[in-house]
Amino acid sequence: MAKKVFSKDLYAILGVQEEASEKEMIKGYRKKALKCHPDKNPDNPKAAELFHELSEALEILTDAAARAAYDQSRKAKKAVVERNKALDSKRKKFKEDLEAREQAAFEQTQKQKDIVNEQKLAAEIARLRKDGSRLLEQEQERLREELRKQSAEVEQAPREEEQGETPRIKLKWKTAKDDPNNGGYSADYLNRIFSCYGHISTLLVSTKRKGSAIVEFETSGVSSDILDETGLKDNPLSITWLSGKPPKHTSESSRNKDLSGNEDNFTFNSRTYPGSQTNQTNLFGSGPGLGNSSPSTNQKDEGKDFESLVLMRMRQAEERKRLIEQMMKEDEEG
Repeated sequence: MAKKVFSKDLYAILGVQEEASEKEMIKGYRKKALKCHPDKNPDNPKAAELFHELSEALEILTDAAARAAYDQSRKAKKAVVERNKALDSKRKKFKEDLEAREQAAFEQTQKQKDIVNEQKLAAEIARLRKDGSRLLEQEQERLREELRKQSAEVEQAPREEEQGETPRIKLKWKTAKDDPNNGGYSADYLNRIFSCYGHISTLLVSTKRKGSAIVEFETSGVSSDILDETGLKDNPLSITWLSGKPPKHTSESSRNKDLSGNEDNFTFNSRTYPGSQTNQTNLFGSGPGLGNSSPSTNQKDEGKDFESLVLMRMRQAEERKRLIEQMMKEDEEG
């Protein structure tokens, strides 16, 4: 019972200060007793308990010995609370100091690690600069080799900007529709004749519309006197330029080649396109690459040249397709 009483704030129950006199405590009791008396609060089930608590507080605090014992116990509890607060404050300060020291030690250790890592990185960079990166050298060599291959293809095929349009001529000659020899002009014979004037990349001979053919040369070395070619004396050719007509001053050295020698060295492949009955040579020739291209060739220019080469070949293929379609149309009309 006493333990329960000492755990309460009796002064607060009476509504007075700790230094209140006996008269002030009686006054406080009377004031509150009127409010919490059970007869005044029949609907409040705790009214009797509150009134008993109020009476007990007055009884203890108006007795000098009991009040002294209560005050001593109250002060002891307050001292414990204050002491705990002080300890909590010290613990908090100690904890904060400990965490601060740990954080400082961690930052110092991390700083030292960062310095070591930076030194290692600097040493590796210095080693790479001194010895060179083997992987980087391999990649650069691979790139140079790729550029050499591209340069070889570019130099093997003349640039379209420099050479102009692809040289093409149209051939006509007299022949009867039922002539199996086509007036004496076969694809092989025409190839042997006109290979004297330049390297032939495409040869189209119509097998339905007799007496008609188209010859396409590579874009360099076509002789300007090709129009002087007559073919068979008893059935001369009629030659007209379709595109890429060379200037008149083109060297005539190609005209002086031995015809029989060209026959021995030339390989002519032909096949018939379904529906068109048109003989055609290989559309693209092949040649040896240039193995001595300098690695110092400007990479940017080589890339542009290679792109120009690809575009040129695409346009040439499109033009060949158009010529084939034109030949097929003429065959159907014939």
